[in-house]
Amino acid sequence: MKKLMALMLIGVMTAAMVTGCGSSSDSAQTAEDTETAADETTADETGDAAEAETSDDAESDMAYVQGKGTLVVGITEFEPMDYKNADGEWIGFDADMAKAFAESLGVEAEFVEIEWDNKIMELDGRTIDCVWNGMTLTDEVTSAMECTDAYLNNAQVVVVAADQADQYQDTDSLSDLTFAVEAGSAGEAEVSALGLSYTAVKSQADALMEVAAGTSDAAVIDSLMAAAMIGEGTGYEDLTYTIGLNSEEYGVGFRKGSDLAAALNEFFAASYADGTMQEIADTYGVQAALVEQ
Repeated sequence: MKKLMALMLIGVMTAAMVTGCGSSSDSAQTAEDTETAADETTADETGDAAEAETSDDAESDMAYVQGKGTLVVGITEFEPMDYKNADGEWIGFDADMAKAFAESLGVEAEFVEIEWDNKIMELDGRTIDCVWNGMTLTDEVTSAMECTDAYLNNAQVVVVAADQADQYQDTDSLSDLTFAVEAGSAGEAEVSALGLSYTAVKSQADALMEVAAGTSDAAVIDSLMAAAMIGEGTGYEDLTYTIGLNSEEYGVGFRKGSDLAAALNEFFAASYADGTMQEIADTYGVQAALVEQ
């Protein structure tokens, strides 16, 4: 009897051990299956994200602009390029050309004032679609943007009080002056290169106001703006411009790799050929600076 009970006890213990081992194996297998499923889900999500990113990258800038129905143009107030008329509408050589180009794409031009020093960041962040505001084609600009061919010639000129102009006829005479320049502009680059003392302000219009108010001795602005905004018959009759510091060209900048730059070059060529570009240039007094397309 004792032997029988002992054999039964051994049998029960053996069964328990077998059952215990089976549970451990099942748990391990379940954990492995769960981990595999999680890995597959993560891989799927990563693949979906990569596919979406590739899709975004593959979409042309023109398709993006046409899809949303607007060409958002980054500008500053800069007569005769972009400025407001009495009704608050943006006009000017650049503004009128931008409207015409947008119309050719089947969209509307929307103008957004930007901090000029942040133009590349605004463009890359897609808060604007292009920078079209008498932008000088500097090395910094052409390396960071997809730029058009040049369409206007320009220069950076020194603006001073008219009754002091005869004192400032060469770069050596500028050393004791304090300048106001637009932050991130070609004018700032010029005064910085000459080692002159300056204050960076929001726009070229602000730089003119600094000189008119006497808070700065001089400003450096675009020659096209100087011709339109200072001297007899303007709001700054007591100011004049003297020497030119460089010669340069204007272009329009889009996001790097954008197909809109080539499209605008074609539009420029067609507009020049049919006389539209010259007509708009005549309206704003920049015809002499027009570059043949």
